[in-house]
Amino acid sequence: MRAVATAEGPMLAQPVHRTLHFSGYEWEIRQTVGNPRGSRNLYNPANAWVDKRGFLHLRIAKNAAGWTSAEVDLSRSLGYGSYRFIVHDVSQLEPAAVLNISSWDDSGPYREMDIETSRWGEPTGKNAQYVVQPYYIPANIVRFTAPKGALVYSFVWGPGRVSFSTIRGSTTGSNSDMVAAHAFTSGIPSPGSELVRLNLYVFDNKRSPLHHEVEVIIEKFEYLP
Repeated sequence: MRAVATAEGPMLAQPVHRTLHFSGYEWEIRQTVGNPRGSRNLYNPANAWVDKRGFLHLRIAKNAAGWTSAEVDLSRSLGYGSYRFIVHDVSQLEPAAVLNISSWDDSGPYREMDIETSRWGEPTGKNAQYVVQPYYIPANIVRFTAPKGALVYSFVWGPGRVSFSTIRGSTTGSNSDMVAAHAFTSGIPSPGSELVRLNLYVFDNKRSPLHHEVEVIIEKFEYLP
């Protein structure tokens, strides 16, 4: 039986660069180990694909090594503008599953802003949040409940302000379709080398571990400068 060594930093053997095309953009598929929110996750490129309709599928699946997650990162920075994601039903995600839609700069400073769907391992409570990092500052996080059905997650990022919103359905409707909205005006990052990151992963909570495989469908991504 072979022993397999893993490392948190660069791999000894450089993995083959894998990409996919979704909503008119090129995305890089993550293959290396990650630690989102301090939870070690293995990433399998087979867990991210685009179907014949052009919809992006992200999956958490199990293999001999345990749970494997999915992440794709936009291949270029877009900067200030309007970001819109049409996401199919995420209301039934297990408490330990996390769908993270973020703008994040791994070259530092992080410039991180997030739309996160998760209960962080807790069986009850609100299942979604808007965040401007660092999340441990109370004013930087707003929790809400993501209902059943398709949702349009959006954020509009400009100098000194980022406005988040969530709307029912797969198109922008009236205010009656509004699920949640919030504008942050403090600690807003300026553009740098940030990329849009779509990450479906397992949050390590011993009291409520993941039990089943998970799949999320993101129908469309739109950006307007």
